[in-house]
Amino acid sequence: MDDPDLQSRLAALDSELEEGDITEKGYQKRRTLLFSQYNVGPDMSDVGSSNQQVYQIRNDPAPQFNRRDSGRDSAHSPRSFSSHLGSGTVTSATLTQYGGVGRESTMVGSVREHGGIDAVGGGVRTNYAPGQLHVRNGSVSQQSLNPRDSIATSMHVRIPSAASGAASMPPPVTYQQPQYDYNRQHPPHIVGPIEYPVNPGYGGPSSPGRESRENTLGGYFSDFTAAGYDHNNMMHRYSGEQGIPFSPSVAIPPPMLSSNDLPPPGAVNHMLPLEPRDVPFAVYDPHNSNTPMSKFDNLASVLRHRAGSVPKQPAYIVLDSRGKEMAACSWEKLASRAEKVAQVIRDKSNLYRGDRVALVYRDVEVIEFAVALFGCFIAGVVAVPINNLEDYQKLNYVLTTTQSHLALTTDNNLKVFQRDLTTQKLSWPRGVEWWKTNEFGSWRPGKNQEVPALSVPDLAYIDFARSPEGELRGVVMSHRTIMHQMACLSAIISTVPHDDSKDTFHPGLRDRAGRPMSGRPAGDTLVSYLDPRQGIGMIFGALLAVYGGQTTVWLSQATATTPGLYANIITRYKATLCLADYPALKLVAYNYQKEPLVTRNFQKRLTVDFSTVRFMLIDADAVAPMLCLPEHGGMVISMRDWLGGEERMGCPLHQPEEHEDSKKVTELTEVLLDKEALKTNDVVVLAIGEEAQKKAGDPGAVRVGAFGYPIPDATLAVVDPETLLLCAPNAIGEIWVDSPSLSGGFWALTKQTENIFHARPYKFQEGNPHPVSLELEFLRTGLLGCVIEGKIFVLGLYEDRLRQKVEWVEEGAEGREEFRYFFVQHLVFSIVKNIPKLYDCSAFDVYVNEEHLPIILLESQAASTAPTSAGGVARQLDIALLDQLSERCMDVLLDEHHLRVYCVMITAPGTLPRVLKNGRREIGNMLCRNEFHSGTLPCVHVKFGVHRAVLNLPIGIDPVGGIWSHLATQSRQDILLMQEKQYSGVDYREVVIDDRTSTPLNNFSSIVDLLQWRVARQAEEPSYCTIDARCKEGKNVTWKKLDTKIAAIAAQIKNKWKVKAGDHVVLMYTHSEDFVFAVHACFCLGVVAVPLAPLDQNRLSEDIPALLHMIADFSVKVILVNTEVDHLLKGKPLSTHLKQSAAVLKIHMPPIHNTAKPPKSNSGCRDLGLTMKPDWVQPGFVALVWTYWTPDQRRIAVGLGHDTIMGICKVMKETCQMTSSRPVVGCVRSTSGVGFVVSLLMGVFVGAPTYLVSPVDFAQNPLSLFLTLSRYKIKDTYATPQMLDHAISTMPSKGFTMLELKNMMITCEGRPRPDIFQRVRLHFATTGLDRTAINTIYSHVLNPMIASRSYTNTEPIELWLDTKALRRGLVYPVDPETHQNPLLVQDSGMVPVSTQVAVVNPETCMLCRTGEYGEIWVESEACVKSFYGSKDTFDADRFSGKTMDGDLRITYVRTGDLGFLHTVSRPIGPGGAQVEMQVLFVLGSIGETFEVNGLSHFPMDIEDSVERCHRNIVSGGSAVFQAGGLVVVLVEVRVKSYLASMVPVIVNAILNEHQLVVDIVAFVGKGDFPRSRLGEKQRGKILASWVTRKMRTIAQFGIRDTDRNENHEAGQPPTIVETSHSMIGGSGDEEHGIDQPFELADNQLNDSSLVELPTIYAGSPIEEILVEGSESASYHHSITSSTPMMPTISPPPPKSTKRQPIPYQQNFYIVSPSVTAGGGGADSAAAPENQSPIGHRGEK
Repeated sequence: MDDPDLQSRLAALDSELEEGDITEKGYQKRRTLLFSQYNVGPDMSDVGSSNQQVYQIRNDPAPQFNRRDSGRDSAHSPRSFSSHLGSGTVTSATLTQYGGVGRESTMVGSVREHGGIDAVGGGVRTNYAPGQLHVRNGSVSQQSLNPRDSIATSMHVRIPSAASGAASMPPPVTYQQPQYDYNRQHPPHIVGPIEYPVNPGYGGPSSPGRESRENTLGGYFSDFTAAGYDHNNMMHRYSGEQGIPFSPSVAIPPPMLSSNDLPPPGAVNHMLPLEPRDVPFAVYDPHNSNTPMSKFDNLASVLRHRAGSVPKQPAYIVLDSRGKEMAACSWEKLASRAEKVAQVIRDKSNLYRGDRVALVYRDVEVIEFAVALFGCFIAGVVAVPINNLEDYQKLNYVLTTTQSHLALTTDNNLKVFQRDLTTQKLSWPRGVEWWKTNEFGSWRPGKNQEVPALSVPDLAYIDFARSPEGELRGVVMSHRTIMHQMACLSAIISTVPHDDSKDTFHPGLRDRAGRPMSGRPAGDTLVSYLDPRQGIGMIFGALLAVYGGQTTVWLSQATATTPGLYANIITRYKATLCLADYPALKLVAYNYQKEPLVTRNFQKRLTVDFSTVRFMLIDADAVAPMLCLPEHGGMVISMRDWLGGEERMGCPLHQPEEHEDSKKVTELTEVLLDKEALKTNDVVVLAIGEEAQKKAGDPGAVRVGAFGYPIPDATLAVVDPETLLLCAPNAIGEIWVDSPSLSGGFWALTKQTENIFHARPYKFQEGNPHPVSLELEFLRTGLLGCVIEGKIFVLGLYEDRLRQKVEWVEEGAEGREEFRYFFVQHLVFSIVKNIPKLYDCSAFDVYVNEEHLPIILLESQAASTAPTSAGGVARQLDIALLDQLSERCMDVLLDEHHLRVYCVMITAPGTLPRVLKNGRREIGNMLCRNEFHSGTLPCVHVKFGVHRAVLNLPIGIDPVGGIWSHLATQSRQDILLMQEKQYSGVDYREVVIDDRTSTPLNNFSSIVDLLQWRVARQAEEPSYCTIDARCKEGKNVTWKKLDTKIAAIAAQIKNKWKVKAGDHVVLMYTHSEDFVFAVHACFCLGVVAVPLAPLDQNRLSEDIPALLHMIADFSVKVILVNTEVDHLLKGKPLSTHLKQSAAVLKIHMPPIHNTAKPPKSNSGCRDLGLTMKPDWVQPGFVALVWTYWTPDQRRIAVGLGHDTIMGICKVMKETCQMTSSRPVVGCVRSTSGVGFVVSLLMGVFVGAPTYLVSPVDFAQNPLSLFLTLSRYKIKDTYATPQMLDHAISTMPSKGFTMLELKNMMITCEGRPRPDIFQRVRLHFATTGLDRTAINTIYSHVLNPMIASRSYTNTEPIELWLDTKALRRGLVYPVDPETHQNPLLVQDSGMVPVSTQVAVVNPETCMLCRTGEYGEIWVESEACVKSFYGSKDTFDADRFSGKTMDGDLRITYVRTGDLGFLHTVSRPIGPGGAQVEMQVLFVLGSIGETFEVNGLSHFPMDIEDSVERCHRNIVSGGSAVFQAGGLVVVLVEVRVKSYLASMVPVIVNAILNEHQLVVDIVAFVGKGDFPRSRLGEKQRGKILASWVTRKMRTIAQFGIRDTDRNENHEAGQPPTIVETSHSMIGGSGDEEHGIDQPFELADNQLNDSSLVELPTIYAGSPIEEILVEGSESASYHHSITSSTPMMPTISPPPPKSTKRQPIPYQQNFYIVSPSVTAGGGGADSAAAPENQSPIGHRGEK
């Protein structure tokens, strides 16, 4: 209904709101009441259009409208909204048109005719004509090309676009994925005066209701556009990049709430944001009560007013450290000098309005800084104060980021800067002009010259400060924001009560000159020592000084150290305002308490008098502790005031008591909070006010002081920083604030601006199970606190709070994690109070292994190695004292706070990273944490409390028996019951056909007969050819010549050197044709050939003993060599060494014969009767012995008969589809394995020529091999990873093509390296190498080709495995994008022809099922039949493997490697059809794995984590092994200083990725880490030297700390000796060896513990089998043993009668625990398994 009475009353109500007579909350209440009186429904169908629009805007809960208008400090664009305000024509319709009611309408004062607004609601007037603007582009066409100019004629006000659905109510915003619509269109009909072009892509936040901080701004800079933001991720407090976590105390973003975590909507008790109080009066000039400050739009105009109204009054007085005046400046002088700076900038700088100008001044140059700052304001440029000239990186960063091309400074600063740059050899910042403002002088207007009109941009200055993480960020401040804040501060100061009882004059009476007649001075006098160039010091010392016309007396912080001087200055200058900080005032008070007469009698003629002080902006009787935001421009958000209006805030208030004089006393609230309740973020008030002071000594309470109410124009909320939900009234949360007095964002950091300055809280609404966002937007202060009776209580920064998971689980809350919270300040107080000899300390927590672990940092003089006297020697660290300090710190925090400390680190005084706060250096917690993670803290001692802090270590199903025990196996079988068993198919090839003659090659029983057939069929064709280093061919060796050469050498061996069939001959040749002749000569004689690589002159200590032992073991008859090796062995150094070693070992050296020049003969082998005898081709006859050498130089010898040799050739020919038309190339490792087969056998087997490339030539010139491959169109070749690494690093892939190469076999003895395929593919991409030609083959000592990817036409198949499942024996592929720390593995290919692979449980000998891994068993013609020369029954058993549940007719060879079969589909069939492939994945040797708590670990994976965690660790320079039940990490480091800081990084990396706590971390210097000639880790040598205490370590650190009390009671020594905690380190093994008995851990396994369950198995059958195991909070260590474990070396005993006990550590030193009667150290030496251990102690 259209009721005129209702319309008029609504119009009157709107008018009251616009005039500021009522708040919006009151407006809404009265408006609702009106509607109810006139029976108008909520749909407003009967109300006029104007009011209807206003109602919709005010009440629409949809998130289309943000809390702000579009402008911010980051803006250039003008405000049409403010233009309407300036014209004085603000109506409801006008407000509706711009998307909301401006905050000006709720502020005090009214819109004035002159176009400005009152001081609080005032803004920049936009009265510029277009011609007045400075535009960089000279022509109209150029301007139109500027992307920001495209909407220069439209206003930047948020209006909902059609797509945003503004006209309809959107669905509720769910908490899990908040949606925001920032794409707003600008209506074309809004036209207004333009100041700066803006970015068309931005639609900034706005919101109805009232003016927020953006309404004080003039639009957005292009740097602050919100276009392209990811608004789904709004939970980042200090995130600069996407990957940085929201929570500074957590390494991952906090989890979203699940439905179980959310309380029912009706049960939620949110504390709604506090409403603003508003200033109830207009602010006037303190020097003239008739001048309203609302007439000024910016501080530049106020400065001109000061110069005209009080020209001679001092503006600044600067004192030196002794309190003497250094400089002074009046308002007139200040203004004239600022005008001069502005004139020079306008006339000579070529800068445009809004360009940035750097201000580089020292803190004592207050006047020069103020002149430059206000000169920039007058000139219309943006000031960028830089307060640390010594920090060149910061200076350069600020200049570059802000694009400042002009820097203002002083002559003295410029000279110092030039000197520093020269000393540090740095260059001047580019593109920056430097001006010395102290030489500019003053500006005086000439005749008929008027003061230039002010033309200021929106932005005033950019204040750069560091975040808690140390990131440098600039906060933008606009002139409007400054005027708002100055008006608020002035209003607060003007209401401070003062005593006028000493003067009877009315304060309003003035003399002829306008000066007040009363005793009160005109204006205030501020005494400050805070830095005037930034933050709160600049706000009060520069900005408010001009706004309020106060005299600023600035003194250095050093004055506070002189007793009595600070009080004397306050008295001397009759200060009315004092700006200070707590540390300096604390020192002043301490000096007074110590010597009060010094302060009182500092100046005899001047009695100390503080009666003039009205406001001390810190702690005193007339105290106003200010809550400032130093990271956000030093903005004040709370301080004590007498403005009133707190009843409008919407929170319960305490009624002050009535005193006898009937005056209400406003006391600064102080409360006593319950300490235990704070740990759960609850606020329990024990006492308040005076009662709190009386009970302050209560140990269970924390005393907290209030800052006061929020500033009058601020909206404040307390929000949970993790969930973003509004907190309950009695909960601790993060303080969020919004006010026109606050900045709008960071400079050029759009995402951080949106996350921090535009945060939206959430709340529950009744009937809605999902949290919904509020329309309001806030600035996240990062401060944690609460609101009690409307006043703000702060407990600390968000970054200064630690959290820790509780050890227990409440009944009924099994699925929910519960935390306790601790504030660093409280911890530091307890530490300092209880522990002596500490200089400073700090604390933080780290997120490791899904737990928050507390780290304590101590600075102590005990950690300093500085000499006691100048030039003296460095002090030695007292390790015992440092250890005692660490333990005491842990105990204190556990007793007083129940905090279980994870790690205590101690450094020397003053060495921890610090941040500047008010000019003082304080420890920066986040900087410490950053350096902790990077391992760069200057730490000299570290101690761990793992047994208390780490609660979630997993335990296997069978902690004693391990993953292969019956219990653990059965649990896996129960999960995988329906899965198939793992065994491969087999492709039998009974007949192998020669492609040239179609002759079945299986007719030949030996390679000798086949060679003779080749000689007969293709006598004149080339068989062998050598390629030299220059890629030139040698002379071809035809098949006939090959036969004659072999015959000549065979005759020589038989007739001249008397070698008979069955004798052993060592063949030591370089890679040459001579080697080929000798091998085949031995074959045709029935002599056992033992090929060996030539001795390495650089490793004779390893090679000579190996050769001599082989001679002795195999009874070698002769050693055959060629000329090169002959010269080597007969050289003096080597021959002498060989003879001496043989004499010591009592070994007879066989003769050495050179076969390079045999007698000339034209007869072939058959001509000389050198034919094979039937006995030689029988299965038991050994024709060839391959010797493999582990990285530890341990020998593995396998014997091959002719049947095996032919079987290997058959498998390779058929698998690789080799023919006689394509030659083969042999290069490296030709003494055994694939290298031997390709170089010496395959050419003969397929009838193709073989080209030989010397490994020595390849090392010098890798190109020789690839040119050979290209030139001869080689189809199949082989390589090793080391070969390819060398080629990639030294050779460009130019000058050859590899189009013909179809199969490059990369041999891998274990798990393939995942990076090798990509590296080879990328490096050789230009040569045309097909990616499917790069194939790994699984080559083993018992079979050179167990699996191969050759000719499968696929790239490597990659799987990401869940490591938690893998440790339990399960194979569970996961998505690497969503899963933490998965393990990447690549397949080794499919089984070749005539080969079958089975994956078998090594204990039960039953086939594993799909989904678990086991030992790889193989059956093939290519498998060798025995370990040659071994009489060990264990070795024999490895060749007779029978599966208990498989085909008993098949006899397998047990590889000792772990792996699994996996089936995949690939489109490799005809027409791209999907083909199923069964591929083999190899995980590693079972002999290298070790078990902890029933879980199996692969050392290579742990070592990979270690080597990635710190840059000081050498690549490949770590080894993890288990000795005596202890897990030891040996690390090779480049730099040996501060090793203690690396220890937590290493421990955390292993704990986080492998859920394992190691026992000892030891360091060796670079070059001392045992490596083989190929750079492989010599694990056996490392273990043996550790056990025998011969490892040359720099330092060792014990990680686990056993229970000292138990040891003391049992009379045992400490179980782990922390041999060297200091960076000084140890000097020898004897001093720092582990010479005490080892004990495993300090907790006993209980039966009710739970197993670690990977999240991927949730809801799957895997849960059913894991319930038998356990993982509990009470058990979190290795299995305990009451008997000390002694590291000894012995073969492992059989664990089960069912399994075939095979020693998988065939070539490694085996350390197993044995129980000893005595407590002595390990006294056994490392020995191979086939030798008796020296000093072995039998097990009892």
